[in-house]
Amino acid sequence: MSVFGTMNISATGLTAQQTRIDTISQNIANVNTTRDADGNIYKRKTVVFQEKDHVSFSDVLGGNMINVGKGVKVAKIVSDNETPVRKVYDPSHPDADEEGYVIYPNVNTVTEMTNMIDATRSYEANITAFNASKAMIQKALDLGK
Repeated sequence: MSVFGTMNISATGLTAQQTRIDTISQNIANVNTTRDADGNIYKRKTVVFQEKDHVSFSDVLGGNMINVGKGVKVAKIVSDNETPVRKVYDPSHPDADEEGYVIYPNVNTVTEMTNMIDATRSYEANITAFNASKAMIQKALDLGK
């Protein structure tokens, strides 16, 4: 691994967690949205991470560890089709159905806030690792004086 390898790994983690925080913020912003521009119900979105430059286990066992530890990337952002939508009785709402129920997205604010705290802590951990790497590099440079 190069001198700046750990900093690159931390940077990929920062970028991935920022995308996760943005996605969670979008979910929270749409918690009371009854329909989008196309008339569809908003679906909660989640971020799927993937290791950057994935190395097979057999390569690691064989000693080919050149690409190990390249960081993380956002593989995709997927819609949550498993969690049920919320139905609220409000016959005066313009989007109410024939029975008076309004269908709201499958976004739970408590779950989203918990995920936001987790993403924030992960972001902070990546900053701490980045700063530790920077401090070690700085100390190595100071020793060379």
